[in-house]
Amino acid sequence: MTHQLVLILDFGSQTTQLIARRVREAGVYCEIHPFSISPAQIDALGPRAIILSGGPASVYGVGAPTIDPSLFSRGLPILGICYGVQLMAHLLGGRVEVAKQREFGAAPVRVEESVGPFARFTKAETLDVWMSHGDRVAELPPGFRAIGSNPSTPACAIADDVRRLYGVQFHPEVTHTKRGRELIEAFLFDVAGATSDWTPDSFVEEAVARVRHSVGVNERVVLGLSGGVDSTVAAVLCRRALGERLTCIFVDNGLLRLNEAVEVVAMFRERLGIELIAIDATDEFLNALSGETDPEKKRKIIGATFIEVFEREAKRIGNVVWLVQGTLYPDVIESVPIHGSSAVIKSHHNVGGLPERMQLKLIEPLRELFKDEVRAAGRTLGIPTEALQRHPFPGPGLAVRCLGDLTRERLDVLRRADAIFMDELRTHGLYETVWQAFTVLLPVRSVGVMGDARTYDEVVSLRAVTSVDGMTADWARLPYEFLAHVSNRIINEVRGVNRVVYDISSKPPATIEWE
Repeated sequence: MTHQLVLILDFGSQTTQLIARRVREAGVYCEIHPFSISPAQIDALGPRAIILSGGPASVYGVGAPTIDPSLFSRGLPILGICYGVQLMAHLLGGRVEVAKQREFGAAPVRVEESVGPFARFTKAETLDVWMSHGDRVAELPPGFRAIGSNPSTPACAIADDVRRLYGVQFHPEVTHTKRGRELIEAFLFDVAGATSDWTPDSFVEEAVARVRHSVGVNERVVLGLSGGVDSTVAAVLCRRALGERLTCIFVDNGLLRLNEAVEVVAMFRERLGIELIAIDATDEFLNALSGETDPEKKRKIIGATFIEVFEREAKRIGNVVWLVQGTLYPDVIESVPIHGSSAVIKSHHNVGGLPERMQLKLIEPLRELFKDEVRAAGRTLGIPTEALQRHPFPGPGLAVRCLGDLTRERLDVLRRADAIFMDELRTHGLYETVWQAFTVLLPVRSVGVMGDARTYDEVVSLRAVTSVDGMTADWARLPYEFLAHVSNRIINEVRGVNRVVYDISSKPPATIEWE
């Protein structure tokens, strides 16, 4: 890869990945690595600039994450965010203290100097930012001065122009900081002199080259196709790289949406011109999941069963060495904290659920991409818009939306309810206004009355969120009249449901999927 690299060191913040999103939105390639990376490893990466993320620790806490202070004398532009600025100040001779008034939420910041990350703002301008800290920089290290302030945090932005070291106490990466993108771009371009060359075209070209380089000329590859955006883009990309050495395997695991198996097979064969092997493994999956209600165990069972199916089919194909999966960056982040000390939120069937005995090596060409980057790559690959605009669908399918026992009857109830919701979203022109929408069948029963008779049936929850990349999400404000109409249709048309509710939880604190 020939792109300039911005290195993001992760100190455990749940918004570290948003920093990466903002950097990539500026067309600059970046990678997230743990704070524990050695100076020699940093030198080997050759970054253009470094960003220190926030984190939940205090610099004086026992076992607080830290870095080698020599990093600040390497001549690299560095931007510290929240914990990152506190650590910078602490290691360079300043003093950090518990803030007299903690700040969590919206706050004003006055620009004292138009330099560094504030280069695109005017002096005395007030910025609306998002704070989340209990400590603050109380005394500046030698060579630093305050370039941004507010009454609670006099040094909430600091600068050492000679060494090109800067820090901000607030979070420019979150959307709540109104002009945070300008601040990050000022650091990238005005301070670090980075080049905006990270584009969908460049990613596709490099990803194709990497796949070709990884796979031997006589080796064959299978791809686990779901029909969603991720696996579709991965399939078309790998077909470009490998041609007929790639075999797409579509597995109907009994956990798909209504008519999905037929639609996926038709799209690949007729629209994309890619032949695939279609396998109905419904009985195998549902038997393996029978009686299991724990969501983590469901995911691991599904992952293990998928691999068993792939391995069995690979033996029939012959000389298969590789398995392609459409794993994305958020999947990796939430499943395994490989880039730092972020908490594991949940395992994903194609990340944390793979059995150690798996005989196939993995190719994950989209592993470092966010969802919108995947769609952009798909457009570069010429994939039809309707395929790219489909809402995300979890790898474990309806298993994580049918809470409790996974019986055929309950899955059918969920499918019919979900089909009604999707149909109405499209009919009312709302499907593309939300990032993801779906229904959840709850493991509770509710008393109702139908035709003057008592009912004791199941409860369906509607879920719709707005988001950019799935790392954070807000519940969609769908019209009341629309929700009432959907509820009425589901209760009237889906036997076994007598109550419909609407989920108004955002992420965080909730996740988008219920399991």
